[in-house]
Amino acid sequence: MTDSVSDLIACPKCDVLHKLPQLEKGAQAKCVRCGTVLMAPRDGAMTRIVMLSITALILMIAAVFFPFLELSVKGLGRKSSVFDAILAFSEGLMLPLSFAVAALIVVLPVTRFLALIYVFAPMALGWAPARQAREVFKLAEAIRPWAMAEVFIIGVAVALVKVAGLAQVTLGPAFWAFVGLVIITVLKDNFMCRVTVWQTLNARSQS
Repeated sequence: MTDSVSDLIACPKCDVLHKLPQLEKGAQAKCVRCGTVLMAPRDGAMTRIVMLSITALILMIAAVFFPFLELSVKGLGRKSSVFDAILAFSEGLMLPLSFAVAALIVVLPVTRFLALIYVFAPMALGWAPARQAREVFKLAEAIRPWAMAEVFIIGVAVALVKVAGLAQVTLGPAFWAFVGLVIITVLKDNFMCRVTVWQTLNARSQS
């Protein structure tokens, strides 16, 4: 046991308390009850997270403004982008839905990418954390469940299965940009060890 609460970590799944271990890069600490990975520091993780976040921002721009798909029926075709889909709900009683779609699919993911770059870029260069870095990282973690780009692409894939029987569907570059965005997001979160991030932020803020 330890007398300091700051030396304890709770398992996010079963709430068992553990004493923070000292891990080498590449090692893992798992919950003794359920086996959930508690810590998994990786060498060069901050640099990779910054690069992946920048890549995700570029893909997001392409995903929003490039043609997402084209529907063709009896010789008539129509291209549509995610931006067009957002504007389609921008009138009358559907306006709140337009704001919700824009926030969950575009605004919140972009905000999280920018927040992660702000937090990790200075530390990846060996500098002290940026001002309010801890608060910005808290924000990035708070909006993480609401950044639903991956949910959007899954919903689109399900809808395309039904639409394909009614019209010819051609996937545009924005669709593949969204697919790449989802893969990049998964990789970025896989590189991130949140306990190590907090330890680094606290240690470098005090130095």
